[in-house]
Amino acid sequence: MSMTEQSLDFQKRLHTFTKVLSTKAPIAQTPKELVWTLNKAKLYRYTPVVPAQGRHRVPLLLVFAIMNRPYILDLRPGHSFVEFMVGRGFDVYLLDWGSPGLEDKGMKLDDYAMVYLPRAIRKMKAISGSEVFSMLGWCIGAILTTIYAAMRPEDGLRNLLLLTAPLDFSNRNNVTFARWTDERYFDVEKILSAFVNMPGEMIDYGAKALKPVDNYITNYCKLWDNLDNPRAVEAWHAMNTWVTDNIPMAGAAYRQLIVELYRKNALIQNQLRIQNELVDLGKIQANLLTVIAEGDHITPPCQSEAILGKVSSIDKEVYRIPGGHIGIMAGSSAHRTTWPHIEHWLSARSH
Repeated sequence: MSMTEQSLDFQKRLHTFTKVLSTKAPIAQTPKELVWTLNKAKLYRYTPVVPAQGRHRVPLLLVFAIMNRPYILDLRPGHSFVEFMVGRGFDVYLLDWGSPGLEDKGMKLDDYAMVYLPRAIRKMKAISGSEVFSMLGWCIGAILTTIYAAMRPEDGLRNLLLLTAPLDFSNRNNVTFARWTDERYFDVEKILSAFVNMPGEMIDYGAKALKPVDNYITNYCKLWDNLDNPRAVEAWHAMNTWVTDNIPMAGAAYRQLIVELYRKNALIQNQLRIQNELVDLGKIQANLLTVIAEGDHITPPCQSEAILGKVSSIDKEVYRIPGGHIGIMAGSSAHRTTWPHIEHWLSARSH
């Protein structure tokens, strides 16, 4: 290759590299309908593609974290957990919490788990015609669904799926966030007095700083090395669109997360108060599947294991899989590992 050809090739690669970094990829393309709203929150129902007689009777509600966009569950066509489950006959709903404004600074975990979630569930029941349902909570969404399951055990929840659930903060040596948020070094009140809500950029930096070389160097090197592979570029572009689409966390909810969970470990010890009532995990009766990412540095396995010994569920299973916090559901092998296992487990319990 001549010097001129090398220069042109470099310019072409640089153009592609810059374009991917400076634009948003098309995401969340699975057809859906907005069926309910409350404040910033929205409930979507995905358009069924399987005839009614071939669908599972029990609807599935997806609940993601309150400081990230939920479209990681529907990232791109051909690589979407939502698309996968709809195609296998599930009546799928997604709760999008939205982005809190300054007026939402007082919103607590109480509001998300026991005001918004029950109302969205009532709407889902009305649409689906089913009084029983399944619920999948991922990350902080797993905290909220766990609280709900414990406080509303008779409300029709048949199947509870928890993905990378940060529920137990007792092993502080293996939970980097717990060490970082120690009250000796981290002043929650000072942060919230300055910002009101916890900025999404600060949360994002905290997560990336757990693996700074991978996130700030290796990740971009991988993109550069794969610029000649359109499929790899498309996948990187979609993931980067989600990663950089940060939203804040409501101040009061963030305070609870740090003080009541990270510092006091109140939830797993049945000492967390929600709406002035203790959350008793022993009241959880739903069939339980806990998915643990063995390589998760954000929610290490030790945070997700103890729940199995706390619940009253007779039917309970832990599914361990290699991979990270996001990769187990949105990585290149998720459609061959995590998704089929969830679909198989849920199918057997959705008649």
